[in-house]
Amino acid sequence: MHRVVVVGAGFAGLSAARALIGEQVEVTIVDQRNFHTFQPLLYEVATAGLESGDVAYPIRVIFGKADNVAFRMATVTGIDWEHREVALAGTHPLPFDSIIMASGATAKFFGIPGASDHSFPLYTLTDARRLRDHILRRLEDVDAHPEGAEAQGGLTFVVVGGGPTGVEVAGALAELLDVAVKHDGFRFDRGVGRIVLVDALDRLLTPFRESAADYAARTLTDRGVELRLGHLVKSVTADAVVLDDGTTIATRTVVWAGGVTAEHTVAGEIDVATGVNGRVVVRPDLTVEGHEGVYAVGDAAAVLWGPDDDRVCPQVAQVAIQSGSHAARQILARLDGKDTRPFHYKDKGIMATIGRRAAITQFRSGRVVRGTFGWLAWLALHLVYLVGFRNKIVVFINWSWRYLSWGSGPRIIVSEETAPGLEAAPDDQPDDQPDDEAAAPPG
Repeated sequence: MHRVVVVGAGFAGLSAARALIGEQVEVTIVDQRNFHTFQPLLYEVATAGLESGDVAYPIRVIFGKADNVAFRMATVTGIDWEHREVALAGTHPLPFDSIIMASGATAKFFGIPGASDHSFPLYTLTDARRLRDHILRRLEDVDAHPEGAEAQGGLTFVVVGGGPTGVEVAGALAELLDVAVKHDGFRFDRGVGRIVLVDALDRLLTPFRESAADYAARTLTDRGVELRLGHLVKSVTADAVVLDDGTTIATRTVVWAGGVTAEHTVAGEIDVATGVNGRVVVRPDLTVEGHEGVYAVGDAAAVLWGPDDDRVCPQVAQVAIQSGSHAARQILARLDGKDTRPFHYKDKGIMATIGRRAAITQFRSGRVVRGTFGWLAWLALHLVYLVGFRNKIVVFINWSWRYLSWGSGPRIIVSEETAPGLEAAPDDQPDDQPDDEAAAPPG
């Protein structure tokens, strides 16, 4: 049968593979991890709201009953266009007749000195777990050594980026600090904890209407978040962030939500034309110029809104889902001898949550729902798109219980690093934690 290789098991890759289930094609999904990550909820893992296993689902389980879909856990090292093979690290290559590049993106640091070395991106499950352990250790350290904590920035959290991820992280951090003092027995003064959100633009949430952005700013400010808008980060060190106006913020924790790039992914490193941020340039039907049967989708591609609209789609889940399934349909159309069709992005609206009973939902029409109703809409939509029935139930129960009991939440440190004088247990990682790798870009 016609052999289709899907590189990456993110939203775009899963959408493409699902569209090909039961068709007369042989599909192989390649990803360096054996699970799909629900990225919109990574900030909940990072701030100890959800377990890692709640936002991840095994790829083999998703496609276990699909006879024409196989999975290969491997790292893609390149593509041999002449022999039409996908090169894999440590194993034999995969031949293909068509290929769908859905290799995602990674954090973009804009060449800012120290940013990549001393900040915490939030794009993979490994990122989220690493950040959670770090945050919880800061709480423990300041509780044990409160002297000088404020001056040294021990409990100062700087969030770089005023988009949805930055706003969500800042709001969740404010709630975590409140819970830590009220329910976990920490004895430091809550006022010592600072959350500073920095963005180069003069407003938050630029894709949203100005009224929605103003609501987000007011809500964050009311919850103790300091906004430093209209300022660039000039450098990041192990214990400080320096802004363009010379301000130095002492901190041990910098969360990087300042944008993503495909430059360091498979899509950005193969021999194809790329545009801004390393995104692969594609035709209206999502094929790659000069390569027959090759498609690029999701965050990896510079997908246009439509054939008559030269705007490049944002790197969000809905674009990934829609472009992935569209590429799959074009493969089937060509096999049936039909012409391919251009991609049309259907904007279904955008969302961002600021915390408990505070969120913004902006519909395609431009209508904005905020506050409790926006929060409920945000919860419902994320449950709908979350992969796996078990995960939907567990997340719903966790959210419901946390709403009733502020003291709940998986505030446990699972890294092997221990407190001074203690030895790490040989198996300190809970059984429900997926075993993920951090070395290669996300799928």
